[in-house]
Amino acid sequence: MNPSTRSALSRRAVLAAGVAAVPLLASRPASAAGTFPDPGPNVPIQATIGYDDMIRELGRIERSSRYGVTVKTLREIGISPGVSEAGRDLYVATVGTGPKHVWLQGRIHGNEPYGVDTLLTLLSAVGSNGAAGYRAIREALTLHVIPMYNPDGTELNIRQTVLQDGTERRIDLNRDWAPTAFVAAESVAWYTYWTQVKPAFGLDIHHQGLKRDTDGDVVTMSLGISLAPSGPTLPTVMGGLYDRQTRQAQGLVYTSLQRYGFVEVDRYQVGTYEIDIKGGVSSAVMLGLNWGNLNPTGHSHPMVFFETSGNTSPGSIGQKARGKAIRQNVIGASELLQGLATGSVWSTDRMIWHEEIPHVDYTAYFGDNNAVITPWPTRPPL
Repeated sequence: MNPSTRSALSRRAVLAAGVAAVPLLASRPASAAGTFPDPGPNVPIQATIGYDDMIRELGRIERSSRYGVTVKTLREIGISPGVSEAGRDLYVATVGTGPKHVWLQGRIHGNEPYGVDTLLTLLSAVGSNGAAGYRAIREALTLHVIPMYNPDGTELNIRQTVLQDGTERRIDLNRDWAPTAFVAAESVAWYTYWTQVKPAFGLDIHHQGLKRDTDGDVVTMSLGISLAPSGPTLPTVMGGLYDRQTRQAQGLVYTSLQRYGFVEVDRYQVGTYEIDIKGGVSSAVMLGLNWGNLNPTGHSHPMVFFETSGNTSPGSIGQKARGKAIRQNVIGASELLQGLATGSVWSTDRMIWHEEIPHVDYTAYFGDNNAVITPWPTRPPL
């Protein structure tokens, strides 16, 4: 398929998941199980948004925005070298004038495509939608939107980036924010930008492949916290503040998504293990990582992640499910941002995480380098 056809498909896909279809706080009856169509055997790579497509769409959103979307590369911001391993520019868009900065990133894994669609749709909404919820977001928050964290992996349709040092070693960028890591150029560039922004909150959008619950029903999205609440690490951070706030954030998202009958949500898990991985981006920011003395004050903030159904492996993602997969992410992210803007998220019952969001009984923690950590549990919920 030629590039112009691919771009047209991508634009239509973005618009098909558009903001008019996802009003904030809309209400619908929930059903017992998610209703994503069967993906089928073929992977519609030609209909996903590539690097050049993203650049064009960011330009369109910037030009047409009513409320001041600004698109820059990290090199334009002054970060050096500020590019990917293969030399691609790294793009970030900002919107809003509020004092609280929020970090939103997608496609840190190149074979997990819909973070791009989600964040472009969300950026367009916040930049141009006059509804009260979006106005509240713009006035209270400044969003830093990174649709494609890993452009090299995206173009190769692989999870990692590839080092250009002659080794061609593949690096998982979501395990490259650690005191002895930062091997990839992308990690250094984005971390440098993060230390300049000093966000108050963060959201990372992923895919997890196909998932079913214990009854065999489709799970369309899992909600994740990278350092286990009530686990070995998070209760010790900021006196347990992020333990409470991440659960409140995901509790708000879960409650909001219950209004939509096509969505089935559970908690993210690795088998019967609760994750407690310190080397990921969303953990490093909560731990206040100071790498290269770029964060000497130890700035930190809570961060959560979404794991939507499917990825670009065969039989795992289908064009028929595309709109719904993107739409659930846009709804969840929009509701979370409005909760952050109004402060309503902090009145959410943090026990929703433990008592309402479906999950299996966990037996241990899954840590860095595939370590299994026991005993389980170590303490009751905060």
